[in-house]
Amino acid sequence: MSILARVSSLVDPLLMPAKRTAFTTALNLPAPVQRRLVGKPVTYDGQTLAVDTQIMLALMKVSGEPDPSTLPIPKGRVALLRQSQLGGGRQEIGSVRELWAAGLKARLYVPEGASGNAPLLVFLHGGGFIFGDLDSHDAPCRLLASESGVKVLSIDYRLAPESPFPAAYGDSVAAFRWAVEHAAELGADPARIGVGGDSAGGNLAAGVALAVGEDCAFQLLIYPVTQSEANTRSREDLSEGFYLTADFIAAATDNYLPEDVDRRDPRHAPLYAEIPTTGIAPAYVATAGFDPLRDEGEAYAAKLDEAGVKVVHRRFADQIHGFLNVVGAGRTSRAAVLEIAQVLRDNL
Repeated sequence: MSILARVSSLVDPLLMPAKRTAFTTALNLPAPVQRRLVGKPVTYDGQTLAVDTQIMLALMKVSGEPDPSTLPIPKGRVALLRQSQLGGGRQEIGSVRELWAAGLKARLYVPEGASGNAPLLVFLHGGGFIFGDLDSHDAPCRLLASESGVKVLSIDYRLAPESPFPAAYGDSVAAFRWAVEHAAELGADPARIGVGGDSAGGNLAAGVALAVGEDCAFQLLIYPVTQSEANTRSREDLSEGFYLTADFIAAATDNYLPEDVDRRDPRHAPLYAEIPTTGIAPAYVATAGFDPLRDEGEAYAAKLDEAGVKVVHRRFADQIHGFLNVVGAGRTSRAAVLEIAQVLRDNL
């Protein structure tokens, strides 16, 4: 049995503490040791995949960790949560409070020492519009809040197929407006409330920023879905082997968007939206070099820039889709999220 196979045997769906420790240990071995374990580097477009990410993908493969999109949706949701918790670890935060926002379950993360008039990020989780919840993104929300000093309000919007488009979009806009109206209750400065999210949540955050205009102070878009019509080069080239697969994208799209929905509806496809020349919040768009969604995220950053929106684009060239959730294991993914937290601190 190979070393990777022996390590993977400790990582099973029960997520016992010792098994999580084994996974974390493997991802934090010295880089030269990791390189010997996984072999030659993986490259694409002149980029080299981070070796700790490469070993994570190898562990998932030899352990038989399923692609959640291949499972019935209820089981897929459990699998995605398990994978998120495996990589997220335990992140310390000043306090956490459960509440309701616009009729939706929500969770407020308050960093240590935050004032009663602090900046706030309304956070929308990823998961392809069909998976994900407050727990799947608990670890990154804790880390973003604690390292940025910004309060984070995570929203549990409705998922497809039970609630197809535009339910998630409507929930996200309503939750953001609720946060602005209840800023005092949240201990937030109403002039410093931003919106952010990853993947599907990045898509929803972009939609919120366009819908609410000047009420939004900043938009944090982490490898966002920006369209579901075109098969971009990155979608084609990176369709397998880098966590987010073409099958997952197809399953998410087919469950979220009913057949009669225009795939260019700007509420879903901000890449095709008309961007006002004024009144849209400054944006930070993070993409990953080995992500099928890379090209469309970067196209949206360019579209915002062309419209005169202040935008910063940062490609984490050695990362894959989902790095936001690997804050308790991999060195390079955690470093990327810490950089994003600093951006949040600087802009809110």
